[in-house]
Amino acid sequence: MPVEIRSIRRRSAVGRFPSVTLGFEEDTEEEKEQPEENNVQTDNACKRWLRKVCPCCCPRTKDDDVTDTVVTGIDELDKEDGMDEVKPGTDDIELDEFLTVQSIDLTKSKSGADRMQHHTHLYQSENFIVRRGQTFQMWITLSRPFDPSTDKLHLELKTGPLPSMSKGTHVIIPLVEGLEDGRWEAAVVEQADKRMKLSVNSPPTAAIGRYQLTVETTCPNGQAMSTHDPANDIYMLLNPWCEDDKVFMDSEEERQEYVLNDVGLIYYGTEKQIGMRTWNYGQFNDGMLAACLFVLEKSGTPPSGWGDPVNVVRIISAMINSPDDLGVVEGNWSGNYSAGTSPTTWSGSVEILKEYHKNSGAPVKYGQCWVFAGIFTTVLRCLGVPSRTVTNFSSAHDTDVSLTTDVYLDENLDSIEHLNADSVWNFHVWNDCWMARPDLPPGYGGWQAVDATPQETSQGTFRCGPASLTAVRNGQVYLKHDCPFVFAEVNSDKIYWQRNIDGTFSQIYSEKKTVGHNISTKAVGSEERSDITHLYKHPEGTEEERIAVETACRYGTKAEAYSSPTAEDVSIEVTMDGEGPKMGGDADLTIMLQNNSAEQRTIILHSQAAVMYYTGVHKAMIRKDVTDIDVLPNEVKVLEWSLEYTDYKNQLIDQAALMLTLSGRVKETQQVLATQFSFRLRTPNLTITPVGKAAVGQRMAVTISFTNPLPQVLKAVIFHFEGLGLLTARKITYGDIGSHASVSLTEHFVPTLPGPRKLLASLDCKQLTQVHGVTDITVEGESNGAS
Repeated sequence: MPVEIRSIRRRSAVGRFPSVTLGFEEDTEEEKEQPEENNVQTDNACKRWLRKVCPCCCPRTKDDDVTDTVVTGIDELDKEDGMDEVKPGTDDIELDEFLTVQSIDLTKSKSGADRMQHHTHLYQSENFIVRRGQTFQMWITLSRPFDPSTDKLHLELKTGPLPSMSKGTHVIIPLVEGLEDGRWEAAVVEQADKRMKLSVNSPPTAAIGRYQLTVETTCPNGQAMSTHDPANDIYMLLNPWCEDDKVFMDSEEERQEYVLNDVGLIYYGTEKQIGMRTWNYGQFNDGMLAACLFVLEKSGTPPSGWGDPVNVVRIISAMINSPDDLGVVEGNWSGNYSAGTSPTTWSGSVEILKEYHKNSGAPVKYGQCWVFAGIFTTVLRCLGVPSRTVTNFSSAHDTDVSLTTDVYLDENLDSIEHLNADSVWNFHVWNDCWMARPDLPPGYGGWQAVDATPQETSQGTFRCGPASLTAVRNGQVYLKHDCPFVFAEVNSDKIYWQRNIDGTFSQIYSEKKTVGHNISTKAVGSEERSDITHLYKHPEGTEEERIAVETACRYGTKAEAYSSPTAEDVSIEVTMDGEGPKMGGDADLTIMLQNNSAEQRTIILHSQAAVMYYTGVHKAMIRKDVTDIDVLPNEVKVLEWSLEYTDYKNQLIDQAALMLTLSGRVKETQQVLATQFSFRLRTPNLTITPVGKAAVGQRMAVTISFTNPLPQVLKAVIFHFEGLGLLTARKITYGDIGSHASVSLTEHFVPTLPGPRKLLASLDCKQLTQVHGVTDITVEGESNGAS
């Protein structure tokens, strides 16, 4: 291994360069009697000095002796005057008397002890990947046996563009007798002739990232520093297995799910029609660690802050979206994705992150909330942060920090669109990550909500979290980071305001149970849906839940919205049969009005049906009705409401989402009724059937079947396939599929990894989206006879 030798010269030598007299003193008798070959060495030393001082006057020639070892008998020139303090030493030391590093051997094999013990064996990379707060081993081969009585050795690690000892990005690792936890140290655990095995310990607070490794040796004859070899770079990750790491998680079953599982489920739809799709996180795929570290580097933040998980997740939250910092994915909710890929087409993070890395940080087009969240989970798990993808149904977007979802109506109870900036999304997908929160009062660690979808800024940047779920649940929105926004998403009251004649607004109605339902994530160790609503909010209507809402809203901009409740004797509810309407058919809903009084009530009921983006933003109004309804004392009146396919077929986008908005007033009491009901039109799945035996290195096939549910032709259909260990992402341009037609196609591939695998497929066309399928394939290992 190339090294730089720092020799120590004889104390009696005169001048900066003792082997070069330049006529300043007479030769001694001893020097005159030196053999001719020694004069050659002196000439070479002179040449080396001249080349360093003035390379243009004394260029290197082909006859010069060039080796992998650079002997610096000449100290580095002073930065200012070219002079430096003369160091004591000799000028006649043979090169092989120095202690130099010949090679460094890190146990980089995926099946090696370090990778297994550090739980990094799943990374499809030959890099040396370890977790902080845990020891790792390395072999060093020296030019001669190490003598602890006279020799010294230490390791140097550098990370970031400007390594600094004071900031923890330039680390000196000393050689000690015995290792102690919580600090950078190394100890010799085995020695055989010129080879020595070191056990190296890192603190649980070390900055994560890629470290450059060099070794410096010192002996009586001088110092030598090994040359940096990129093959020996050390990749340091967070450590959920280390009790002193902030991301420590004590359940092995949960660590397997939230750190090591590379395939998951993402939920979507509405609270009454929860759909799910499989997502390839692929955090261990070849090139993914480099891509994830590239995301951190692209942020431009100093690596000295990469040891704090709170800071790391805030950086990543900002970098997953493209506003502000040209992050990974560009959001697009327009319905026009001709300049990129439709968000519903993606089925994993690998292709997106690799494209971002390959194109040097050009945002990938396009994404919506589940894409941002899926990529966020990938990056967090890749770097060692336990994380999960979370879906909130009826998710509020509070735009004015009122901690309420406000709906403004005019004198006629019609919506005032330019004031209605708040919205309720059918669903919104974000992330939970697990960590201690020493920056908060005790008891607020554990799951933290983080979000990469660019909705509102946090400290001037589009990012969100980490917000403690405990703080959100109790309405303690004054605790950082971004608790008010997350609270409003899951537990804000929906308040209806009506404009008065003088232009002011009065609160006419509030819905306390509209927002934040069926908060869902994949269950640990299974493919079931786990409802975690209880972690975000107390049960609706309980005293604890009301206290949390009132606590939070005291810190909002509309604290005056909470006045004494008024008596109500008429209620309204919208229901749907079964799993709801299918794409291509009519949508049937049921409206129930209940009069709990002993007198007849007359209601003027306004109904509006709109096609909407899943974010709660309306695209187009497709139907509007006004009806007078008489309800007898103590009667429950049932109204059937239907929307025909011809009413919505030309307006649907993306998620096939619709919203029925009902508002009304009771003539006798002036009570206001208001509710909104979101629903989607269910799309069919792709049916994937494996054909033949699945084994590593052997060609196999799958058939994909699909039936068009629409009474119209699907134009320019494209099928997408992806499966970790099965095949890389690929597209098949199929063409048109006729009205109600069934199609089948076969795809061949060669599995590359054994074990249980998932093959994902999706269909993309303008007329129909959110069509996907998944199948489980168990791949056998290569047979003994395989080459």
